[in-house]
Amino acid sequence: MEAPPHSPSGRRHTIVLHNPRPTLFELLGPSSSNSHSRLSDIHLADFSCHKERRGHARTYSNVTDKSGNNSSVYKNHSSCVEAAVDAEDDSNHLQKPLLLTTKHVLAVPEEEDRASSYGRCIEEELPLNHNCQEEGCERVTINVSGMKFETQLRTLERLPNTLLGDPNKRKRYWDASRNEFFFDRHRLTFPAILYYYQSGGRLKKPLEVPMDIFLNELNFYELGRTAIDCFKTNEGFIADPPLAEMPKEGWKRQLFNVLEYPESSMAAKVFAFCSVTAILVSVVTFCVETLPHFKNSGCKNISLKTADGVSAEISVVDYLDPLFIVESCCIAFFTAEIILRFIVSPSKLVFLKMSINWIDLISIAPYFVILIVNSQTSVCGAGNSPTGSGLSVLRVLRVVRILKLSKHSEGLKILGKTMKTSIRELSMFILFLGIATVIYAGAIFYLEMGQERSMFTSIPDAFWWSIVTMTTVGYGDYVPVGVAGKILGSFCVLSGVLAIALPVPVIVANFNNFYRHYTGRPIRGETAQWRSV
Repeated sequence: MEAPPHSPSGRRHTIVLHNPRPTLFELLGPSSSNSHSRLSDIHLADFSCHKERRGHARTYSNVTDKSGNNSSVYKNHSSCVEAAVDAEDDSNHLQKPLLLTTKHVLAVPEEEDRASSYGRCIEEELPLNHNCQEEGCERVTINVSGMKFETQLRTLERLPNTLLGDPNKRKRYWDASRNEFFFDRHRLTFPAILYYYQSGGRLKKPLEVPMDIFLNELNFYELGRTAIDCFKTNEGFIADPPLAEMPKEGWKRQLFNVLEYPESSMAAKVFAFCSVTAILVSVVTFCVETLPHFKNSGCKNISLKTADGVSAEISVVDYLDPLFIVESCCIAFFTAEIILRFIVSPSKLVFLKMSINWIDLISIAPYFVILIVNSQTSVCGAGNSPTGSGLSVLRVLRVVRILKLSKHSEGLKILGKTMKTSIRELSMFILFLGIATVIYAGAIFYLEMGQERSMFTSIPDAFWWSIVTMTTVGYGDYVPVGVAGKILGSFCVLSGVLAIALPVPVIVANFNNFYRHYTGRPIRGETAQWRSV
């Protein structure tokens, strides 16, 4: 990797490195195949960089031949920023047009920037500090489609599992004639790749680089699935759930893919279709049974005679009612699904920690509780008794099963991710709405107190008017009758519009971001098949 210390022409360009933290500079500007630059007005100096290490003095030189081609000698140096040129024929040499190659030297990140954990995609701490005087600094040149980058070899070796960090992987791209590594890849992406090594794991896409190209380059340089997933999360992609541990038995593995990953096979797609159909039918049944025509369906009255011959009429469940049969079939499907998923789950603890499983359990539990209560008591349906009121509450929980659709809908997942990301803006909106509600409710109560037809009997009673007015719903059940109250109502509407308008752009931007990026996820079924091998 080292060139001879002198070229045939005898010219020697000597690099002297002194700054412990080099800043970003560009010695040579961008050029094309026909671009030339002329060096002029350069004060030449002849000085060398020497260092005592293990009893040897070393000189570091940058050799230039007559044609203007640079052959760099990258040896151990103490630190770099100053450069001096020593040439025998100064005037003739400076008058010759030199063909320049675009060269970029990236800035070494500041200590506080590298130590910060924000945006880092590597959990372990990497040894970022390096003392060239004690440990030595071997520099390498990386040529990416004509754009040259210089860095320390130890910087690349921080991540030994990557393409640049593994000597066996990167040697395939070594150009011995030019003493550099050459990659025929996208040039504008590489600064971010190199900074990933320099900063110890901070990965940020340049604005001018398209997302698909950047992701392709990350895969080429083999930064690893962890780094790519971290980058996607920071950029707003919907994070793919971590790979689940697959069952060891073959039949369990196949059934696990069918139940968990709808895209894994045709059988999984059929099961997902049946699951969505059962959810929709169950929700429709939940709504239809509240219609007046079906209000008393599911229950029937029977007469029983006691031991003393007295007749008593009780209400029991009508097991032959069509709506009850449909509901029972849906519940049987949901129950079988959750039992099978629990059986094939390789980790029962992980299964119990998943929120979607608790949604499944809450959606089917009311059916069995109501069935047991109805069989043990004479209460069927909602009634005025405490038991009937409790059953009504349980019936409300049945609507939770509609959340099961989120498992099969990317749109619902995007919406949930948007709400989770925008929780701060939503909290601020709710806080402002609560404060404004109290202020306007108190003001309208006292302004309308002297009016004969005032509808506001108390401040809590005015809360409803304040909320409805600020959200611009305006039911009209509570209205101010005085001039002062109407003016206050106008300000209430304006403040409500402003309160709603402020967080909405942020929420919409988050939704658009997630919606734009969710297609970048891999097909979960393909991942499951790869994982199960």
